[in-house]
Amino acid sequence: MSETSVSKVEGIIKSLSELEDNIDSLNGKVEDMKKKLQTRTQNEIKNLREKVVEMASKEAESIISAAREQAKEESRKIQSEGEKTLDEIKNKIDSKFDEAVDHVVFSVLKL
Repeated sequence: MSETSVSKVEGIIKSLSELEDNIDSLNGKVEDMKKKLQTRTQNEIKNLREKVVEMASKEAESIISAAREQAKEESRKIQSEGEKTLDEIKNKIDSKFDEAVDHVVFSVLKL
C-alpha cells in the first residue's frame, strides 16, 4: 500500500473513532435528558395530584357545608313543627282541664 492510502485509511479510522466518541457522548446526553424529563414528569404528576386533591377537598367541603345547612334548616322546621304541636296540645289540655276536673269530681262523688 502506498503512503497516501495508509494516510487516508488512518484518517478514516480517526474520523470513525471521533464519530464513535461523539455518538457515545450523545447517548450520554440523551440518557441525562431522559432522566431530567422523567424527574420533571414525576414532579408535574405530583403537583397535579396535589391540585386535584385540593380541588376535591374544597368540593367535598362545599358539599358537606351545603348538606349541613340543609340539615340545620330541616332541623329548624322539625323543631318549629314540634313546638307548634306542643302548644296545641297544651292549649287543648288547658281548655279541657276544668271539664276534666268536673268529670273526676262528679265520678268520685257518684261512688
